[in-house]
Amino acid sequence: MTIPVHLSSANFSRSIIHNLLSHRSRISSLPSSFTIPLSTMSAANLMKAVHITRTGGPEVLEYSEIPRPGITGTEDVLVKNLAIGVNYIDTYHRESVGEGVKDVCPGDHVVYFGAPSYAEYTTANAKYVAKLPEGIDFKLGAASLLQGLTAWTLVTQSYSVQKNDWVLIHAAAGGVGLLLAQLSKQLGANVIGTVSTPEKAEMAKTAGADHIINYSHQDVIEEVQRLTNNLGVHVVYDGVGVSTWEASLVCARRLGSVISFGNASGAVPPFIISRLAEKNLKLMRPSLFGYLTTKEEFQKYTSEVLEKVAQGNLNLKIWKTYKLSEAKQAHIDLEGRKTSAINRHILLLLLLFYVYWTLNLDPILPHGDGRTLK
Repeated sequence: MTIPVHLSSANFSRSIIHNLLSHRSRISSLPSSFTIPLSTMSAANLMKAVHITRTGGPEVLEYSEIPRPGITGTEDVLVKNLAIGVNYIDTYHRESVGEGVKDVCPGDHVVYFGAPSYAEYTTANAKYVAKLPEGIDFKLGAASLLQGLTAWTLVTQSYSVQKNDWVLIHAAAGGVGLLLAQLSKQLGANVIGTVSTPEKAEMAKTAGADHIINYSHQDVIEEVQRLTNNLGVHVVYDGVGVSTWEASLVCARRLGSVISFGNASGAVPPFIISRLAEKNLKLMRPSLFGYLTTKEEFQKYTSEVLEKVAQGNLNLKIWKTYKLSEAKQAHIDLEGRKTSAINRHILLLLLLFYVYWTLNLDPILPHGDGRTLK
């Protein structure tokens, strides 16, 4: 059996290729693609992973053995993945680091994002790697990082929520919506959440929403005006997009802010910017990565989010865990709304896998690494 290797897109290091082919001096003359017989690879050079060779639905996800990544640069961190958040960034156990990495050491428990993670091992840039605080297990860390960072930067950077502010959150029972409700309430705001069912209304209320608008039978604009004495809200957090866009502009008060951060119902269409002048509105379309350009920014916001998780100030729900080999089913469940009887965006899924129970991939690792996951 052989596997294809394309140097332009391979996620493993040239050092592994050198070792596999035993032609270090001739690596520069290799063609752009070739095949490597799996029989020539040792177990230490292989790992289980989910990958794709074509685009499509969940059926294109393939679970197989592929070459393990390695350290290619001085700022690289080789991570052994113990829990993977589906659509969220992961918690990991550190394995080895590049010579330029100073903040983490082999054996540290870390979280990271910005690199492929549906595999047993991932090489991540140290810029986006942070230590996992005590009190947060791998599953909770995997579930909390990306959505936590998104919600936290929205309420502190996109618009700084203040005590007594009126805050409108569309899709308040969604994954980010629930965190926005929790954080806005903790910051002292009056929180209004829009939902579509009584079940979602209960979830949003539990998360901290003071007022619920069920848009399946209530008019959002009328209710917001009633609740705010016709003043409108200080900020609208809109991750829905085209279907809520007009209401968001109307619901914002004079000098208010509209933060459009998602397109769940479709992209917001072009509009005449002078419309903002009617109430001197501020409009922002933020990107999480725009707040995490530097290592210092990533470390600052990540430590703040993880501290809240560790203190129990962010409540995250994990619906189910899957083995890495079941990634395809996780995607099927996610797309088929089986991740919750209420809403596919509400609860988090995790992929779990048990490296040492099934494989002996790295004989140099400390004994017992990862064996606490059962």
